Amino acid sequence: MAINKNNLKNLFYIFITIHLIIWSAIPTFTNNNLPLDTIEALAWGSNLDWGFNKHPPMSAFLVEVFYQIFGAQDWAYYLLSQICVIISFLVVFKIAEEFFENKVFCLLSVLLLEGIYFYNFTTPEFNVNVCMMPFYSLTVLYLWKGFKDNKIIDWLLFGLFTGFGFLSKYLFIYLGFGIDIFLIYMIYKKKIDFKCLVSLIPFLIVLLPHLIWLTENNYITFTYGLNRTGISEHNFLDHLIHPLIFLGKQIGILIPFFLMFFFLSNKLKIKFNFKDNRLLFLLSINIFPIALIFLTSMIMGVKIRTMWMSPFYLFFGVLLIYIFQLQINLNKIKSFMTIFLILFIFSPFAYAYVSITEKDKRTDYLGKEEANKAKEFWSSDIQATGELSFVKGNEWIAGNLSYHLDERPKWIYNPSNIFLCNKNLECIKYK
Repeated sequence: MAINKNNLKNLFYIFITIHLIIWSAIPTFTNNNLPLDTIEALAWGSNLDWGFNKHPPMSAFLVEVFYQIFGAQDWAYYLLSQICVIISFLVVFKIAEEFFENKVFCLLSVLLLEGIYFYNFTTPEFNVNVCMMPFYSLTVLYLWKGFKDNKIIDWLLFGLFTGFGFLSKYLFIYLGFGIDIFLIYMIYKKKIDFKCLVSLIPFLIVLLPHLIWLTENNYITFTYGLNRTGISEHNFLDHLIHPLIFLGKQIGILIPFFLMFFFLSNKLKIKFNFKDNRLLFLLSINIFPIALIFLTSMIMGVKIRTMWMSPFYLFFGVLLIYIFQLQINLNKIKSFMTIFLILFIFSPFAYAYVSITEKDKRTDYLGKEEANKAKEFWSSDIQATGELSFVKGNEWIAGNLSYHLDERPKWIYNPSNIFLCNKNLECIKYK
């Protein structure tokens, strides 16, 4: 496949369209049930609030919008995941256009991301990490536009998308730290003025209801997040072991990405110009957040789960090409495209193979059948009166019942048993 300026945009749109179709279709046809995190978000969405026991509300809000449009159609939530990914790809391409005169580099900045499995193999499961991707990328875009043009509208949109990012997952704060470092330095160098502070207005407006919810619920999401890191169980060696494990996993994840780039380049020589504002910007949004996460693991001795890093590599292609653009040999594009196509084809086949051959996954759960049993149980129980309006239980079993039942009963958290309830919260035990 030849890449030139005349067909570059068309190639990009063909790529993202094929990506969207493949990664929406493959899980639709190979999975029996939606993944755990998607069912969990749907459970929260059935009873929307400004926060939940594990996460802020944005992922629940997005799946609830899709439920109101499409109902209990599994393909819709696989499509939602891919829409989040494709929006991110579009933004990466857009920001690459700001950085490169040679527009072939813009396409390569996105194609390189197919070498990172966060943007293909893991994307069918809509979760807070996938939900964060479009807001992560849009925050970066409007930060750059605000810095470059210093327009009020860009700073307002920057603040808005930053707020949405925090409402997706608190880990967004690490991008916030990287951004703060960049902004403080640029204000110090008088490259921008304090007009950027107008971004705090939409940011605080978006975040305020969730902050109120947090105070009313004893900061429960913070407790959950800290427990997930294993902070309560760590010992002194964890301050060394966990960051090294984290570093090793990141290197492993990026091997295909670097392999693809290797086929584009001649001898790589790094020469940084720290007076280059574009380079400082790319370092701030790429390297600083990951370095700060590494330092958090080292200082606190906590585990950093691999999937948490999903949005953090979106602009790695832009960074790498920007640093080495003079050493990229476009005559080697055929070798690059060969590796790209191998990975592009292999990933969905690998996903389909795992989905079909392994039979003990969450996506093999017979959610519809379980919902039918619950409906029959409710109809036959003499104590059950009125319409089934609530289901109490954990996010998985009760969440599946809420999703699959035609009544769409609202989900209420209960850590042990499953209860079916009418609108007056008169309940009978199901399991």
